Amino acid sequence: MIQTLEATIDEQGTVRLLKPTHLPATRRARVVVLEETPIAAISETALLSERALAADWNRPEEDAAWSHLQRAQSA
Repeated sequence: MIQTLEATIDEQGTVRLLKPTHLPATRRARVVVLEETPIAAISETALLSERALAADWNRPEEDAAWSHLQRAQSA
């Protein structure tokens, strides 16, 4: 199972998890260094995927597929 854990990394490269975690064994990890302050608490994953998803979502076929929810909401 892949988990995402939030951490800080100091100038010497020491990684400190913000919350404790318990793993059944030693695991490999990848570290992505982010900007110092997050952008208004917006998910970076959402920002990175927005353009690709918009190409699929902004189509007449998608509007038709989800139109039943619009009718239910306005009733």
